[in-house]
Amino acid sequence: MLHTPSGGAGNGITAADSGLMSIGTVLNVLREEFPEVTISKIRFLESEGLIEPQRTPSGYRKFSAADVERLGHVLRMQRDHYLPLKVIREYFDAMERGEEVRLPALGRQRDGEAPPESSERPTAARIGRAELLAAAGIGEQELAEWESYGLITPLSDGVYDAETATVASLVAELGRFGIEPRHLRVMKAAADREAGLVDQVVAPLKRHRNPQTRAHAEARVQELAGLTVKLHAALVQTALGVRLP
Repeated sequence: MLHTPSGGAGNGITAADSGLMSIGTVLNVLREEFPEVTISKIRFLESEGLIEPQRTPSGYRKFSAADVERLGHVLRMQRDHYLPLKVIREYFDAMERGEEVRLPALGRQRDGEAPPESSERPTAARIGRAELLAAAGIGEQELAEWESYGLITPLSDGVYDAETATVASLVAELGRFGIEPRHLRVMKAAADREAGLVDQVVAPLKRHRNPQTRAHAEARVQELAGLTVKLHAALVQTALGVRLP
């Protein structure tokens, strides 16, 4: 069982503390098994709450052996079991609560085994129209208007993915400030362009003949999506001259 580090980001540790490693050292350790891992990948996993390295007074990350072990497990679960980060996070959270858990939808378990068919891989949660209306606190007319502007799009079978509820709630919240759906078309267009850029980067991985390489595509999409969202937020803050909490 893995354990999170006993310290937090505000512990004020010193660089001389024994048993702690810099992010560069951690990268070298992990690359023995995961040659494609990068520093940005480690930082992304931290931003997703999967690890919590300690910090020196000057802000440098310091990783314990437990942090490195946990990183290895996360990367292994992505590579060998084709699990998304949300599922991995829930798995570790359950372990830390002392619950007995098993990995869902296992993929290739031994070298040479074929990866699972797409129907066996974890699928995103879905919600019905009534659930979406209730979650966002809106009516049919508002939802129809948002759909007409492309802000909300149902799946082929008429239901919605769970993330759509977040979009709907945010659109509703912005509406309370007088920002109408028609004003948000520029944000939707920007999001589509950013998604297209990410897809362009990972396309070679998706087309690769090696199933393991194709499985890396999902992890790469998540990493790039997280980075583009952070960049977008930082650019908006810079343009407005404000700093969000």
